[in-house]
Amino acid sequence: MSFRESAADMRDELVRLRHALHREPELGLDLPRTQEKVLGAISGLPLDVRLGEKLSSVTAVLRGARPGPTVLLRGDMDALPVSERAGELASRFEGRMHACGHDLHTTMLAGAAHLLSGRRDRLAGNVVFMFQPGEEGHDGAKIMIDEGTLDAAGERPVAAYALHVTSAMLPQGTFLTKGGPMMSAIDELVVTVRGAGGHGSAPHRAKDPVPAACEMVLALQTMVTRSFDVFDPVVVTVGSFHAGTVSNVIPEEARFAVTIRSFSPAAHERLQERTVTLVRGIAAAHGLDVEADYRAIYPVTVNDGAEADFVAETVREVYGEQRFLRAANPFTGSEDFSYVCDQVPSAFVALGACPSDRDPEKAAYNHAPDAEFDDAVLPDGAALYAELAARRLETAAV
Repeated sequence: MSFRESAADMRDELVRLRHALHREPELGLDLPRTQEKVLGAISGLPLDVRLGEKLSSVTAVLRGARPGPTVLLRGDMDALPVSERAGELASRFEGRMHACGHDLHTTMLAGAAHLLSGRRDRLAGNVVFMFQPGEEGHDGAKIMIDEGTLDAAGERPVAAYALHVTSAMLPQGTFLTKGGPMMSAIDELVVTVRGAGGHGSAPHRAKDPVPAACEMVLALQTMVTRSFDVFDPVVVTVGSFHAGTVSNVIPEEARFAVTIRSFSPAAHERLQERTVTLVRGIAAAHGLDVEADYRAIYPVTVNDGAEADFVAETVREVYGEQRFLRAANPFTGSEDFSYVCDQVPSAFVALGACPSDRDPEKAAYNHAPDAEFDDAVLPDGAALYAELAARRLETAAV
């Protein structure tokens, strides 16, 4: 029986696990209920299990019957601080929701652990199952790497794979990836401009931080078009701007927050110096003080070209040509699987999970309070995880 057929037979158990995870979403790095459910789902399998120290992670290692290399499979587990507006399957906790489909990823990875454990006697090598908290901006992957997940089997993996579902854009059951940049890097810049307050009728007796802060906002946009290659794009968005309380008082400070996305390691590396130098220069020209707090959040998620081709070949052989799409461009979202990609040849793969009765072009997208994901994709996601690991071990052992 193929992995795909075996996964189809597991559908009811996969659905039960996904629903249990969905109804009790947890945020950040501390996911005790989720960790407990994962441990229950993989209980009894021939796995070496290790729990995280600084987070509620689960690292499980399946050792094949014969020696060989190691492959890593990642599934993230945390939810979002979103109040759900979806249908019958809803979160029990107000203000928490699996709006990005991580409950599906966790379920698929647990399913893959069952599928591969059932073929352990045919495996030459090891599979590391990386159940990761804290993907939504909490550096969960980096912490797991620091705690030794990449070396859990005794050696670094020769390849790593992650699946991520989408509630829109892709038709249900369609797999999509590409070599090279797959997801953008994301950084945050918080700028506080400080002057001296005064009366709105006499700005010359004050040091007004507002015009300077506005100048910075516009200059950051110009910087993108004049300092970075148009074919290596950078996206700068000022999402928050605060200054003052009433119209006739010049405030002492103005503060704005910026999200910055880039698609190459080279652009990502240059951004901090360029943006901070820019806002400091404008502040100095106005005789103002400025504090520029730049925080690099996630690097670019860069797929290894050979691993992306391997995913494409596997999907086409197992599910048919029509089920695979090669992405024309990277996604503009960001992912901390990027930390794994930086150290191991990897492929990050999208899977369409839009409900079959919706138009993917009009359906609510990931992170929306009414985003919905179809259980129908659970067996195929689990089976692809298993196929990638088994086939990659086989090719590496040849």
